[in-house]
Amino acid sequence: MAIIIRELFQQEPVPYGLLLEADPSREKIDGYIDKGICFVAEKNHEVVGIIIIVSLEETVDEILNLAVRKEYRGKGIAKKLIEFAVNSSVSRGKLELLVGTGNSSLDQLAFYQKCGFRIDTIKKNYFIENYREVIIENGIRCMDMIMLKRRISPKKY
Repeated sequence: MAIIIRELFQQEPVPYGLLLEADPSREKIDGYIDKGICFVAEKNHEVVGIIIIVSLEETVDEILNLAVRKEYRGKGIAKKLIEFAVNSSVSRGKLELLVGTGNSSLDQLAFYQKCGFRIDTIKKNYFIENYREVIIENGIRCMDMIMLKRRISPKKY
């Protein structure tokens, strides 16, 4: 069966297990889950992926969480969720889409660039100042937030 992407309904349970794979802080997730639009990828009526986007400015949205269940990774689901988010943002008049990831998130940095995002800014010490636990990925301490930007309007850079 094909992957279906749809908005998560407000009365549905929040798939925290999946969200926590991308953001290890339940407190942080609770702080943004109701501020954004949550889309889920489903296979056979089971949630296998999720993306949350929030409006930052009149013309800018930000992806705050993107996760795909481990056994479904590498099958193009995250890319489909990104494109769904892009289309949603464009339909609401947005011109840019931002996403942040940790300095130690090497696979995610490569993935976002493959999806058309470009490194824009660095939030120094973001993970040190905003997370209680030390985060280690790829043998590297996650300290800084790397912000990437993708222009989603018809105009090119």
